[in-house]
Amino acid sequence: GDVFFGVDNTLLSRALDNGLFQPYEAKSLDQVDTRFQLDAGKHRVTPVDYGDICVNYDKQYFADHKLAPPTSYDDLIKPAYKNLLVTENASTSSPGLGFLLGTAAQYGDDGWEGYWKKLKANGVKVVDGWDQAYNEEFSGSAGGKKAKADRPLVVSYASSPPAEVIYGDPKPATAPTGVATGTCFRQVEFAGLLSNARNAEGGKALIDFLIGKRFQEDMPLNMFVYPVLKGAAVPAEFTRYGPAAENPATMDPAKIAADRDQWVKSWTSLVLK
Repeated sequence: GDVFFGVDNTLLSRALDNGLFQPYEAKSLDQVDTRFQLDAGKHRVTPVDYGDICVNYDKQYFADHKLAPPTSYDDLIKPAYKNLLVTENASTSSPGLGFLLGTAAQYGDDGWEGYWKKLKANGVKVVDGWDQAYNEEFSGSAGGKKAKADRPLVVSYASSPPAEVIYGDPKPATAPTGVATGTCFRQVEFAGLLSNARNAEGGKALIDFLIGKRFQEDMPLNMFVYPVLKGAAVPAEFTRYGPAAENPATMDPAKIAADRDQWVKSWTSLVLK
């Protein structure tokens, strides 16, 4: 291969520390928002898209039970939401790891473990990956309805509600799912020119294409992520059915690099054992 696309900010340091990429400053990089350029100055990776990992909820469930959906991390540990949440394994899943980092950003080094103890006591269910969590366990998804899933809360993306509308058959007038906007963690995905690329020039051309306007505007309705290019149009369906989180949690890449592996190890012992 010449290019790797898909490494995100939760695992970026692992790729950089192991010399996976060689520097390349992409054309039009000056048109990419600087807040996404987490390897600025070295240019070993180029930001391509971003999205927000958030808890989604099944609107019908909460309407039927006359219960307000949760809006924050604190809500998720309340008795009213006991046995309602399914999340992904932080050691095997990108959204699962993002959710863990979001709680660490919210509660800090001294508080996140205590939060997860309460979340575990409140009946959180953990599965291996997003597909199982969303399409098999979450009652609000099209797949979950077919499987008669019983979890009305799931860790997914802020862009999941538009996907439910766009792929709905029949297509619903409004999104059947919503987003707990106080539970969001910002995920940024990157592409990089591999250190041992045989076709480096072709790889550079691909990276240039990935942050070009044509790809950036075509990407959202195919990948359900947001463009990083300034001025790239965002589909109306995104803003209508699932607007981006206004204040998603973020974390310095150096902090993630320093603490991620220990956090995952501690989380595994705490939640899975």
